[in-house]
Parts: sequence; structure tokens; C-alpha cells
Amino acid sequence: MLGVAKTASEDEIKKAYRQIAIKYHPDRNPGDKEAEEKFKEAAEAYDVLHDPKKRQQYDQFGFSGPMGGGGFGGFGGASMNMDDIFSMFGDIFGGHGFGGFGGGGRVQQQRGNDLRLKVRLTLEEINKGVTKKFKLRKDIACDHCGGSGAEDHSGKDTCPTCHGSGVITHTTQSIFGMMQTQGTCPTCHGTGEVIKNKCHECGGTGVKKGEEVVEINIPAGVAEGMVVNVPGKGNAGPNNGINGDIQVFIEEEPNNTFVRDGNDLIYNLLLDFPTAALGGEVEIPSIEGAKLKVKIENGTQPGKTLRLRGKGLPAVQGYGRGRGDLVVNISVYVPKTLSRDEKQMLEKMRDSDNFTGDKQTRDSIFNRFKNYFS
Repeated sequence: MLGVAKTASEDEIKKAYRQIAIKYHPDRNPGDKEAEEKFKEAAEAYDVLHDPKKRQQYDQFGFSGPMGGGGFGGFGGASMNMDDIFSMFGDIFGGHGFGGFGGGGRVQQQRGNDLRLKVRLTLEEINKGVTKKFKLRKDIACDHCGGSGAEDHSGKDTCPTCHGSGVITHTTQSIFGMMQTQGTCPTCHGTGEVIKNKCHECGGTGVKKGEEVVEINIPAGVAEGMVVNVPGKGNAGPNNGINGDIQVFIEEEPNNTFVRDGNDLIYNLLLDFPTAALGGEVEIPSIEGAKLKVKIENGTQPGKTLRLRGKGLPAVQGYGRGRGDLVVNISVYVPKTLSRDEKQMLEKMRDSDNFTGDKQTRDSIFNRFKNYFS
């Protein structure tokens, strides 16, 4: 169950149990009976293996040990319930247990369901971040009973099923023998209380369908496929419980000017032949909207790239380096039609060695293209 060797040390056993306990913890797998069983089996396995005497018995006799009259039931079988399991967490997690997890035997609030939205953003919106408004149909607190679920503030009684504990106990057969387990009470859903007189508007749930305008702040630097979680803006929790979250899935609109590469932006600059040959200064667009001046060296070859540091997109919420770069890919425009005078000038140029290009220049251009696409 723990996946450790027979020679595993105490630390190895603790580490293995910690990983399995986190994976199959009931609060992380609500309503998943299979996960709950694995969680309890792992706890019982740890209870056996971390105790030297029990481990010795297990090594010698396996599951059918002679102690307790029924295998390992005397160690952690029928006597081990969810409270026993949670009490072990102090040992496993250095006295802190699972922290935010809701353990067994504790009354809990019901939580509303999460909502999922898709939002399409332009590169300009991604660059600066944006606030989007959505009109959502969702579960909201009942305005008649104030979300309590009770008619005329009639109050609540202790749940007759769980007697106020919020949980019920089951006895099940595990690989180590009989074992007690706890689950959320189906009558009160873990609250430990039942409503005396249910609200006629919401039927005692404390929620009803309604509409709400929600503002969602999308941070700068997000990318296609990312999910922005907005806590507390999902469906209202039953009986004044905890609100669910909204999960916003990011989609990115194509841009006609730039191509995104991570936080870098790629811009394809088409130079005229005279500027490429003579050099000069050109203006290119930026994601901020203002024009940027770029110096072109004389003799600039097609395929050359220029990198403008910090002119790309920001890292989302400060993760990674500050901002990406604006990468300028240079190509040279060759006209398809020429006037008679233009043809005559080019005919003269063609006879000049400066316009034929030596082998070193041709190899340099080829290597630049090869390295760019490799």
C-alpha cells in the first residue's frame, strides 16, 4: 500500500505515507469512496509499519498475525476510526497536521459549486491587464431567508442522524480486518444542524437562481490556456456556506502585427532595398501603441534580427524575468515591376562586384536562416 521496500527506514515510511495521505485525503476527493478507502488503508498500513513491535509481527506473519485474535485488527482494525487517523497527522507532519484540510469529526460549512468562463483577450489587453464584466446566472443567497434556509428565522435543531457531529460512522472490512470510517452526514451535509421550518422560497437550501454582474481582473502577461482563479465569486454556498470560485480560461486573439513567442513579440520588418544598402532609420510599431525608431546599418542583409530589450510582454504577476523583448526580423523587398530608368540603373549595378555578393556573404546569410529555424 505504501510502496516501500521491506528494508525501508522510518523516514522513508513517513515520506511515503505523507504523499499517499495528501493524494487521497477526503477533503481533496469529496464523495470519492475509492479514494477514502485508499486513504484509510494507507493510514492503517502506517500504523502497523511505524511501530517496531507491529512491524515485526507483520514481517513474520503477514496480514494474518496472531495478535488481537484477528490479524492486525487489534492494532488498527475495528479500533481505528477517522479520528485515530487524523490524530496521526501530528507525527507525520511535524505537529501541524494538514492545516487547511477539514478533518473528520468537525462540523463543516457547505461550499457552492465553481463556475467556468472563457475570455478572449487581445495582445494589447494582455500587455496591460484588463477588467472584464460578466453577467452570470448563478446560485445566489435567498433574499427571503437571508441565505439561512429557515422560514421566519425559525432556527435549527441538532441533526438527529449525526447528533450534531456532522459525520456518521461506518464499519467496513479492510485488508487488515474490520475498520471504522467516518463520512459526511447525508441528512445535514456536515453542518450538524437541520432547519425546523424550511423557507418557502428556496426550500431550505438558502440559495436560488439569480443574476449577478461580476468584475474579474485579468493580470497582465497571461497566455493561451492559462486559468485565472477568482475566489468567492462562484455559486453561493447552501445555508450561508462558502461561495465557490470562478475559473477563467484564457484564450488569445490572433494579432495582425505581432507574433507571440512566450513573453517575446516578433515583428517582421520589410525594408526597401536602398535603406538596406545605405542604412537609415525606420519606425516600427510597439505593443504600447507608440512608434519605435530603429537604426538600420548600411549593408543590412535579409534574415538579420534586431532585439529591442524590454519591449515585449510582461511576465504574469511578476513570475519570471520582467518583460520580454521585441524581436525584429528583417527582410528586403524586391519590386516585381520596374520603370525603364530603374531597369537601366539596375543593369549598371549588376555589373559591379558590390552587387554580386562573395561566397562568404552568401554563406553568412544561409547560416543565419538555418540558425533561426533550428
